Amino acid sequence: MKVAIIFGSKSDIDKMKGAANILKEFYVEYKAYVLSAHRIPERLSQTIREIEKDGCEVIIAGAGLAAHLPGVIASQTILPVIGVPINAALQGYDSLLSMVQMPKPIPVAVVGINNSYNAGMLAVQILSLKYPELKENLIKYRENMKEKFIKENAEGVEL
Repeated sequence: MKVAIIFGSKSDIDKMKGAANILKEFYVEYKAYVLSAHRIPERLSQTIREIEKDGCEVIIAGAGLAAHLPGVIASQTILPVIGVPINAALQGYDSLLSMVQMPKPIPVAVVGINNSYNAGMLAVQILSLKYPELKENLIKYRENMKEKFIKENAEGVEL
């Protein structure tokens, strides 16, 4: 396993699928967990220790409301943690601000509200520093993205 995707409720599954989808596209192994920093903190700690032993290299953590999950995870590991703020209240701004305002020296990288796809992409970028084949695939992905954009917009657009 290379990436762990952790979120606090089954109701967040649809919002976290973007991360899984891009990881699958790059053939990056992952495992997803529903865990809670508040309801089962001991199980969360145990899982963090287990995924570290299993070779996990990046953790993606989605959370809404007070959004403690990514910060609690980051406090228990030196693995990079990418937070996904989930729109549960206040249009997700409460979750976003909770994550980006993590006190130093325990950072959490944060993507946009409900944007687990970008969290997965950031995990791919982090892993590409270590895995040359993944780096090559990421470069090809970006080149294809550019070519597709140019082709789709070469004729201009009608307003």
